[in-house]
Amino acid sequence: MDKSTAIKSFAMTNMLLEADLDKIEQKYQIDLGRKSGQTNKIEETYFPQFDASLRAEAKKMARHYVVFYCLEKSIRQLIVDVFDSNGDDEWWENLVPPIVKDNVKKSIKREKEAAVTPRSTDPIDYTTFGELGEIIKSNWTIFGGAVFNERKALEKVMAALNSLRNPIAHCSPLAEDEVLRLDLALRDWFRLIS
Repeated sequence: MDKSTAIKSFAMTNMLLEADLDKIEQKYQIDLGRKSGQTNKIEETYFPQFDASLRAEAKKMARHYVVFYCLEKSIRQLIVDVFDSNGDDEWWENLVPPIVKDNVKKSIKREKEAAVTPRSTDPIDYTTFGELGEIIKSNWTIFGGAVFNERKALEKVMAALNSLRNPIAHCSPLAEDEVLRLDLALRDWFRLIS
């Protein structure tokens, strides 16, 4: 095989492998990290204008954001699943504390008035992290025993997670000790629901 044919064969094999990996990523909804070098127009234009140390800090904090994103979304889904399995189709109206429902209505109204794309059609997606804990605690007869064994433990873990969430959500770096606390609080959370 001559050089030109070998190079063409190598390139074609690479393209076929890339296409197969694209299918795997799409089928299993995973990111294998193959496209980390790809950027969009905004990233190419504006990102380099930020100080390098700020970009490095943001990259370090991004993993904590991802963890909290997954945690908060999974707690919302846990609440929905528990209420749905309880059989009350009107659980939002019947079981969510009035203060939480009022805050959600205000958030939805603010979003409409800002003329932005609504984040969701489901009101639970407008709750804060702290309000998720309030929903669980106010319905302890449903969640206690079925999902959680100790109310005090739940309150302690939710409070710890909420205090750690604030710097992450408000773009402040986590100190090394707080990163350890986050790891421990996540372990505690998963121990609570297991």
